Amino acid sequence: MTFASPTYFLLLLLLVPYFIWYFLFRSKRESHILWASTETFRHAPSTWRTRLIHLPFFLHVVSFVLIVMVLARPQSDHYWHTGETEGIDIMMTLDISTSMATPDISPNRISAAKDVALEFINNRPNDNIGLTLFGGEAYTQCPLTTDHGTLMRSFKGATCSLQNDGIIQPGTAIGMGIASAVSHLNNSQAKSKVIILLTDGANNTGEISPLMATDMAKSLGIRIYTILLGTEGKVNVPVAQLPNGEVYTQQVDDTVDPTTLKQIAHETGGTFYKATSRSSLKKVYADIDKLEKSKLKVNNHNRHYEAYMPFAIAALIVMLIDTLLRITWFKRL
Repeated sequence: MTFASPTYFLLLLLLVPYFIWYFLFRSKRESHILWASTETFRHAPSTWRTRLIHLPFFLHVVSFVLIVMVLARPQSDHYWHTGETEGIDIMMTLDISTSMATPDISPNRISAAKDVALEFINNRPNDNIGLTLFGGEAYTQCPLTTDHGTLMRSFKGATCSLQNDGIIQPGTAIGMGIASAVSHLNNSQAKSKVIILLTDGANNTGEISPLMATDMAKSLGIRIYTILLGTEGKVNVPVAQLPNGEVYTQQVDDTVDPTTLKQIAHETGGTFYKATSRSSLKKVYADIDKLEKSKLKVNNHNRHYEAYMPFAIAALIVMLIDTLLRITWFKRL
């Protein structure tokens, strides 16, 4: 049993002065009859009324304690559990090369990828999730964390402007992105470790090849789900931004390498997906969400409900008994 407002238990400290008053000072304020000698009462028979002379005081204390417990709002847990509650460690690896600003998926590929990824994160409250970004090089935007609020704020920094502004090198280093994610999952104690790799292009730079990074992931038991994002054929790719903010685009052939992405997924026990629209991307993440949750085999339920009523009824009964005894059996003249 838990209590929603345990600070109310501090009221029990008021019982200390009440005890002191009752046993030390109460008798001095009660009416007395003077007798020349108490010898007459020495052999008087003891009755239940005299034996229970302190019963009203005890009932006062019990009713006060019960009222304090009602104020503290006791809550009972209704809980059942099957299996083991075990989260999954997931590194989301996102391509932020300039081609991800292509508007073939509204409003553009990078925005659609971020929006759908955030929905996926909201459905995984028990998991450690991190974020790795890569263009011509890879870096960690957010390490593995269960603080999904911080993780979601980190997604705001995932923009193609980093490559446009020359902060990271040009190109698409898929192998570096995988290797960076693997390094964060290396020390993970979770039984299930996953990388979700989303890109719209082919590996064309980086010191580590995609297949070499795949071998690293495979040796550590890490599954990699690969997602190829974008429409097929010629696309309008942003190549420059004018001083007035207008983006200059040029129609080029979209360079992709689905064969390598399929091999990466196959080697690690993951799945390859191709998404050409926002709706298809949502289906991809929904499928990954379902696959990974099925590996947990967790079935639990936990519900809190208010349990103050028995204490309230008990307090009422004790107060009624106390009142009846005072006007009948313990009535004083």
